[in-house]
Amino acid sequence: MARRGFFSLVWVALLDLFDQTTSFGRLAAVHVAMVAGDTLVTVSLAGSLFFSVSPTEAKSKVLAYLVLTFAPFAIVSPLLGPLIDRSANGRRIIVAVSGLSRIVLCWLMSRHLNSWLLFPEAFAVLVASKLYVVTRGTLVPEMSRTNQMPAPTQNQDAAGWPGTAANKAKGFAGFNAQLTLLGTGAGLILGLIGAAVQKVFGAATVLDVAAFVFFLAGVASFRLPRPRAKHDDTTESPWESPTGERNEVEVAWGLTAMSFLRFATGFLGFLLVFGLRHHHASLGWFGLALAATGVGSLVGLAIVTRLHGAREDATLLAWAHIVVGLATAYLWWQPSIVGQVALSAVVGLAGAIAQPSFDSITQQHVPPGEQGRTFAKFAVRQQLLWVMGAIIPVAISMGFQVGDAIMAIFCLGTGLTYGLGRRFVRKRP
Repeated sequence: MARRGFFSLVWVALLDLFDQTTSFGRLAAVHVAMVAGDTLVTVSLAGSLFFSVSPTEAKSKVLAYLVLTFAPFAIVSPLLGPLIDRSANGRRIIVAVSGLSRIVLCWLMSRHLNSWLLFPEAFAVLVASKLYVVTRGTLVPEMSRTNQMPAPTQNQDAAGWPGTAANKAKGFAGFNAQLTLLGTGAGLILGLIGAAVQKVFGAATVLDVAAFVFFLAGVASFRLPRPRAKHDDTTESPWESPTGERNEVEVAWGLTAMSFLRFATGFLGFLLVFGLRHHHASLGWFGLALAATGVGSLVGLAIVTRLHGAREDATLLAWAHIVVGLATAYLWWQPSIVGQVALSAVVGLAGAIAQPSFDSITQQHVPPGEQGRTFAKFAVRQQLLWVMGAIIPVAISMGFQVGDAIMAIFCLGTGLTYGLGRRFVRKRP
């Protein structure tokens, strides 16, 4: 994969998506539908909670929504994470419930857009969404093992990816990036469709369309194959091996770095949104920012898939911080609205590099029987930091230049600390 270009990645991703004889192809189909549905829900809520009210009223509603985005993880982590681990054969049922439950919830939300009932219903939608996100993290390694592809060629491993079987762990970043690529593409397309539907028919119709998309996701979930064999719990896992302590440190450092990047993403995202409203920018600027984020994500995916075999996942994660830090430092020095919108592309690029890399670190070093609760616990921390970062520019009015200065210092500091500190810790006996 390191030698494949971006368009080759897109072609391979599409081939896998439309090849429903493979386990990964079926997971990709589910993922595309789930992301498409989530995008439609986001478009409908953005129109009803944010753009349709005054900036002052928008702040109170957005703050309430930010709290709701974190609360689902408080449920997913302690209750549903262990359930995912105990029911390896039932993970497809959990994914199906995640999709099918949102059919009813989206329908209810479409009838309560002007009522406070919208918030508990949106909360339930977010719980179902995060349940899928957590379960998907455990399914990527499973789908790479339980495949129905033809016998691998000389240059492929058992999952159909270039390299040897011993190099399969490095392929997790490729699987994660491929899913992210397909999800990003689906999100961009459905986001544009949803915006057009909302402009013509209203937010309620967008939610009705989302309900239909989640129906497709739920049906596709039942086609996910069962694992061929249950994992042998008596086998020594990497976490319990003589190098287990080093693996635990590797994951802990990666989680901290990924959480801090999520903090920066939340901060910069809402700094841009309220900054543009403060400058009375037209909706076109918001559309440009959304498009820039999508383009940046695609470029980031091209980078991570080309480099994941040649560079350590942790190195890519550190450089994601550095790139955001350098970009915000430049805007601190040369502030402009155009540059701030372009920063969305940099943030999208950094996230597309960092998340698949961190997921790969977790999938390599955490035993399969513990991945459900681990991904749930990690998702809680990442979302908490994202909400904390987002709340600051919502609650405190600040200019672009001040916010960029804060993020330049923060991201450069976290990137250097993670990159250098991790190396120092690994060299200790």
